Amino acid sequence: MTALVPNIVVLAATAQGQGEEPVTLNEDNGEDETATMESVVVTGSRIRREVASTPAPVTTYGAQNFEDRGLISAADALNDITSLRPQFNQAAGDGTSSGSGQQFPELFGLGTGRTLTLVNGRRFVTTSSGLGDAQVDANIIPTGLIERIEVVQAGGAAVYGSDAIAGVVNYVLKDNFEGLELDAQVGNAENGNYPTHALRLTAGKNFDNDRGNVSVNLETSSTPLARFSDFETSNRSRITQSNPADTGPDDGIPSVQEVMPAYFWNFNGNGVVFSAPAPPPPFLTGLQFAPDGSVVPYNPGNILGIPFAEGGQGTRYSDLAGLRTGVDRYTGNVLAHYDISPNLRLNAELLYAKTEAESVPQGTARTVLNQTDPALGAIMFTANNPYLSQDAIDALSAANPGFAFGAPLWLSRHFYDDLFPSNVQTNDTKTMRAMLGLEGDFNASGRNFYWTVSGSYGQVDGEERRWGANTTLFNQALNAVRDGDGNIVCAINADADPSNDDPSCAPLNPFGAGNISQAATDYVSVPIGSSYENEQIDFLATIGTELFELPAGAVDAVFAYEHRREEASFTPLRANQLGLTGTGTQEVATSGDYNTNELSVELLVPVVGGDFTLPLVQKLEFDGTYRYVDNSIAGEESVWSLGTRWEPMDGVTVRATRSRNFRAPTLTQLFAPTTVVVTNAGLDPCDADRINAGPNPDVRRSNCEAEWAANPQYGDLATFQDPAENFSITAVTTGGNPELENEISNTTTYGIVVDRLFVPGLTFSADRIEIDLEDGLSAFTNGDFMAACYDSSPQSADVCSAFTRLQAADGSNPPGTVVTGRQTTFNAGEIIYRGEVYYLNYAFDTSVGDISLGLEATHTSELSTSVTGTTFNRTDNTVDQPDWAGRFDAVYSTGPLRLTYQLDYLDSVKAEEGATIENTPVPVIDSNITHSISALYSFENGVTLRAGVTNLTDEEPSYPTLAHGDILGRRYFAGMNIRF
Repeated sequence: MTALVPNIVVLAATAQGQGEEPVTLNEDNGEDETATMESVVVTGSRIRREVASTPAPVTTYGAQNFEDRGLISAADALNDITSLRPQFNQAAGDGTSSGSGQQFPELFGLGTGRTLTLVNGRRFVTTSSGLGDAQVDANIIPTGLIERIEVVQAGGAAVYGSDAIAGVVNYVLKDNFEGLELDAQVGNAENGNYPTHALRLTAGKNFDNDRGNVSVNLETSSTPLARFSDFETSNRSRITQSNPADTGPDDGIPSVQEVMPAYFWNFNGNGVVFSAPAPPPPFLTGLQFAPDGSVVPYNPGNILGIPFAEGGQGTRYSDLAGLRTGVDRYTGNVLAHYDISPNLRLNAELLYAKTEAESVPQGTARTVLNQTDPALGAIMFTANNPYLSQDAIDALSAANPGFAFGAPLWLSRHFYDDLFPSNVQTNDTKTMRAMLGLEGDFNASGRNFYWTVSGSYGQVDGEERRWGANTTLFNQALNAVRDGDGNIVCAINADADPSNDDPSCAPLNPFGAGNISQAATDYVSVPIGSSYENEQIDFLATIGTELFELPAGAVDAVFAYEHRREEASFTPLRANQLGLTGTGTQEVATSGDYNTNELSVELLVPVVGGDFTLPLVQKLEFDGTYRYVDNSIAGEESVWSLGTRWEPMDGVTVRATRSRNFRAPTLTQLFAPTTVVVTNAGLDPCDADRINAGPNPDVRRSNCEAEWAANPQYGDLATFQDPAENFSITAVTTGGNPELENEISNTTTYGIVVDRLFVPGLTFSADRIEIDLEDGLSAFTNGDFMAACYDSSPQSADVCSAFTRLQAADGSNPPGTVVTGRQTTFNAGEIIYRGEVYYLNYAFDTSVGDISLGLEATHTSELSTSVTGTTFNRTDNTVDQPDWAGRFDAVYSTGPLRLTYQLDYLDSVKAEEGATIENTPVPVIDSNITHSISALYSFENGVTLRAGVTNLTDEEPSYPTLAHGDILGRRYFAGMNIRF
């Protein structure tokens, strides 16, 4: 048999529950496999049919790839498939978090909630929570039991129900494993900053004369938390700032300039001293605290405005949050089946998974940038503070003479490692799922009927935890004095009124770093976060048969009924419910549930084929599926799909589909509690560095100019910078929307498959995919509302009223600052996707070994998204959705040796839609190519050794991005597999 590239497959399928090895169209073992293989169930259809007989494009990622690429989770595998948008748990470099550690498949950039995840063809309980989608974390899938990953590219809702808009990812697990297998692997980046490891044990046994099988899998893997400072590329600390050299929109000079390294000059981790609780440079005293609490000069760097400087001793911009979330995963699985009779099989699946994720949150800051609430702003102190040494008082008085006579100063500080027991955020998830099913066939009325009945129960318990500061207790601890004995105590315990005493209060030293006592840490620290629970009960029954004969063959049909109940609850911790931290926002516990009853019928009608052929028509068949949905909340829905396959000659297949798909609103989208959170406002389109960008720069500028003309107090639009972009100033109202309805998409695919027509072993396919979505369930952030407001003509009053601007100066915030906003979900979005997927395989033998070459590519010609349905933002040909993503694989095998090479390609793209030299210093992002190699050697005693290098040439992401390429750089892995 020739060596295969198992991930470059036009279509692959096995008989579910039968344990056959997967058969690919380019497999060459001396006979026509598709002619001899019995009918099977293929992802995307419930009808038993021949391999490669579905009209929609399906690609397969095989188990061999995990060894070749050194992958330690199914999440890694998803990032290898070009039609799936990579998910790296990686921060963007703008101070945001790197994420929860969960990774979800996302086809064609349409959103993770629009790709349905199945395990062995059945739905799975949702593992995520929040104002988001029904998603399944790829980290919980057992890599040791993966037979292959099948991806239906576009549609699938008529067969499987809600969420299959962009397509379906189906994890097909091994159900007939026999033997004992131990696998271990270690790896690291070249700089030593990214150590990984994985260990798994898989055991299986046939019994009762091979009528039954039990397989058990235990595995664990770990990827570390990564900080921006761990890699040179991410540690650039790059921002863009208004360019004073810019003279207008047509001068060829960017309206913004790059700043590297960028620092917040207004604060640091030791404490910067201000003469007033506001950020203008004149209030800067030129002093800071050293780590030991002494007072030393402060270099703010080259101040560029509020809040950034180039260089200096402030807080480095890239240090606000972690780069990548670290994930430790543990899974345990049992798969079993038993043939009760030749026509009846019992199946069972039991899964338990636990993921522990760690990331770096932004932490707690008390700075001059937050003046909306004095209790959260810079820390006021006087010469009477007992933690100040006389030398410190003298130095501060020399800079501000009034300090010696009782005038206050203000400390602007970001608290890192010394305020809380830990500065790491954890996201832990436990998943349990049990499935029991029967399948079989019987004869009646001259027909054979094949059927399945299964029931499953899934439960997910998740929690997010980090430390925060109880605002009231924090301020009490900061107010320290000396008692009659000279001891430093909290002022509330030293006053004359004993009713104010708090025996637990421990005074807190805010000056310098590492000077906060354990008692003060324990007093002010409070755990914050939330817990959530998801439950799913699913019952599925199918029955299929041949209805009647046509000249070309039998008409096949499958009827299915599915009942599903979903429940979810969200419980904030006590501190969150009481609003003890931050601005005092009180979060509310909430829960919800729904059930759905769904009926479907699928038909396969052969028109030409078998003994009945026509000129240029070797085979012609049509299939169709209709699904009726009755959701207890979203109501009734009908979806359908139609497909055709035409074979004009042997080796050539033309295929096409047309379908109507849907996605129901999730419980959190419907019932998320209403809260008000003070946070950043999102990107302001009217900022000087963005006013010439967007989908319609002229419209954006015109709308901003009109508002500024009506509000002259906002100042000069040419220099406007909204501080709410970067700091927690805006009161954003978040919550669910119980009025949501299903979103609907219409999908068309058409393409061609050429299999061994001219060259033995050569297979090629190309498919066009067109998706039009309306009434989209869009999670509107406040930034989305602002973009939709200013990029639309005419402007929508409902959209533009979702946020408000400050009308008069308020402390450090200038007029025009966005001070209120909204975040929720609406049925208002529209998406247009146009693109193609291409696959090519060429496998052949030589006198020195077998060679297989494979090419996979996804081309996106349009991805347009609209918030309001009037103005569209295009992300195709940008870093968010490159127009071309490709992968080339080459495999050479001879005897026990297997050598592989992989090339990953991302095309040259724009930095963002509308990027030009006028609005972006680097408007075009260069293409990116990485190379990876590996070697495997199998000994006769069952031991296989493997080693490889990922990103062989140490290619960085294309400047200045962090994700258009591989930020981890060159890294190595080595593993061993022992099979008994």
